Amino acid sequence: MPIWLSILLIVLALAGGAGAEYGIRRVLNNKRTGAAMTEAERILQDAEKKAEALKKERLLEAKDEIFRQRTDAEAEIKERRAEVTRMERRITQKEETLDHKAETLDRKNELLDQKLQENDALREEISNALDAQKQVLEGLAGLTAEEAKEELIERVEGEVKHELAQRLDELDAQFREEADTKARNILSLAIQRCATDHVAESTISVVQIPSEEMKGRIIGREGRNIQKLETLTGVELIIDDTPEAITLSGFDPVRREVARLTLERLISDGRIHPARIEETVEKCRREVETVVKQAGERATYEVGIPNLHPELVKLLGRLRYRTSYGQNVLKHSIEVAFLAGIMAEELGVDAAAAKRAGLLHDIGKAFPHDVEGTHVELGVNILRKYKENKEVVHAVEAHHNDVEPQTVIAILVQAADAISASRPGARREDLENYIKRLQKLEEIATGFEGVEKAFAIQAGRELRVMVKPEDVSDEGMKLIAREMAKKIQDEVKYPGQIKVNLIRESRAVDYAK
Repeated sequence: MPIWLSILLIVLALAGGAGAEYGIRRVLNNKRTGAAMTEAERILQDAEKKAEALKKERLLEAKDEIFRQRTDAEAEIKERRAEVTRMERRITQKEETLDHKAETLDRKNELLDQKLQENDALREEISNALDAQKQVLEGLAGLTAEEAKEELIERVEGEVKHELAQRLDELDAQFREEADTKARNILSLAIQRCATDHVAESTISVVQIPSEEMKGRIIGREGRNIQKLETLTGVELIIDDTPEAITLSGFDPVRREVARLTLERLISDGRIHPARIEETVEKCRREVETVVKQAGERATYEVGIPNLHPELVKLLGRLRYRTSYGQNVLKHSIEVAFLAGIMAEELGVDAAAAKRAGLLHDIGKAFPHDVEGTHVELGVNILRKYKENKEVVHAVEAHHNDVEPQTVIAILVQAADAISASRPGARREDLENYIKRLQKLEEIATGFEGVEKAFAIQAGRELRVMVKPEDVSDEGMKLIAREMAKKIQDEVKYPGQIKVNLIRESRAVDYAK
């Protein structure tokens, strides 16, 4: 058989096989599709049945829920209706109670109106009776009601004024006695606890020399040595006929102290010439500055005042060479500090501040005489410059009444200053000023009307005044004493205080014949 025929037969066989396979597959697919459709219809029918059953089930549940909610709502409505019924019942009861109270109130108002009317009638009856009694009393007394009232008021006022005056006198005497007793106790305690010694110091210095020949050496050739000394120290050397002594005179005690030390060193050394004088003056000046600083430090340590500015300490030390009426100012300041501190402790005031103010109260006296201003002004300015406590500055400013004292410490410093200055022997006073002060006191006293005689006694501490009894009454004596003390305060300068003592004596004389 030829090859091409074999190939053709093979191709035809393959084609026939493929067609047969396609037909078979198509038949099979048609069968599968029909089965699937049948299955799908069956599933759909089952789903519809289940949906219908679920729908009926959900519908029954909804009906049950609606029925339950309706039952609950009906029960709630029933309960609310019952509550409303109860509230209506209570309201009705309250209305009935209010109606009953209103009726009761109306009855009470009626009774009150009746009583008011009765009271008005009774008041009118009482008023008529009082008018009748008043007319009877006025007729018996011969006075109208207004006149009797005025007389009674005047009598009561007189009695009250008299009793009030007596009571005020009693209280004034009692308080004055208590205050005087307490003040005396405090002052005596302060003075006893601070009984320091006082030595009156002179305002000139005297240097002893071994021989009269030394005077010539001090003067030097053509006066060169003495001129150099006076120029460098600012102190005048007085070389007179006083045997074996040279007097140093100067306003500044610090310079005078430098000159005294210089002169003593030169006399001891024996070498006296301008160059040696200049060297010795410089050394002595440094020594005095050291002594000044140490004196200030000792004063602050003795009083117990810490944290004082170094410049204030130096100024305090300079007070060692200052005197007031012969009283050393540094010793006086220390004593004032102790006195003020003791009195402050007794009164319950800040004792540290009182001591500080007492120690610094005269610090303005440390400045030389060529600096303008009073020692109070200078002291206040330097304390303010170094930021000192305001209370201390005020006490310093007020200790001579340059300003009115506003604090207890300021008053204590005033009192302590007066105590220290007025103690016997603390200060010396020349005879002329002493006599003038006594004469001034007597002159002030005799200048008042009704004064017969006046005597300044007890070294000017007391002014005893005799008044004319026919011109001055007992009550007028108090007024004259007060005015006299005020005038003395304004016109006279004195240490301490002055007692003004008025005496009025009445005598009745008759003779038996």
